[in-house]
Amino acid sequence: MPAAGSDLGIENTNIKTASGVTLDEHQQTLVGSVLDLFAGRPSLKKLSLWDDNGVFEDNITIATGRKQFEPQWYGLQTAFSEIERLHHEVVSAGNPIGMDLKTRYVTKGVSKEQTIESRINIFYDKDTGKITKVQDKWGGELPDSSFKNVSVEQLFNPWWWVHYAEGWAWWLWSFTWDTWWWQAMRNLNSVSVPKMVSVPKNDEEDAKRGNQ
Repeated sequence: MPAAGSDLGIENTNIKTASGVTLDEHQQTLVGSVLDLFAGRPSLKKLSLWDDNGVFEDNITIATGRKQFEPQWYGLQTAFSEIERLHHEVVSAGNPIGMDLKTRYVTKGVSKEQTIESRINIFYDKDTGKITKVQDKWGGELPDSSFKNVSVEQLFNPWWWVHYAEGWAWWLWSFTWDTWWWQAMRNLNSVSVPKMVSVPKNDEEDAKRGNQ
């Protein structure tokens, strides 16, 4: 099993759970580390909890493997001047671990504020204890099901598109017409972000960034 949370520098140790939900010590470590990542507090030690072939998936990316998912987490520090967790609650202690999360983000430079409510699913290997996938479902859904809820009137309303694009302009992947193109944009995001965001090479470099 990976090291305990205290050895990894995990900051979020006060894990809130729904009534009747109990996490074991290792599950608390996994949840605390993921909360740190969503708060823009990554580190190589925390990411050592992930399987090398792990996957991070949200509505704008599918990052597969360490070379893709690590830059996604370090990219939050680059993109946002403020990240504030407004609410979290673990609602399931199974595999995946299910958690509701509400976070406020402020984009650097333009001070654009966006609040996202998500359902987080944390999958892990029971033998190694390592995270194999984290799903961040905005509004509880991923694109294959969520985009179909957009009405035809919204698609042809330019102000709807302006409002939508403003929130996620920093990734530049907000525009699509159907699931196939959305999937293509998510795959493109996973490849392009690692080219724009550097990941520390070692713990010393990580510490200089304030991540230890």
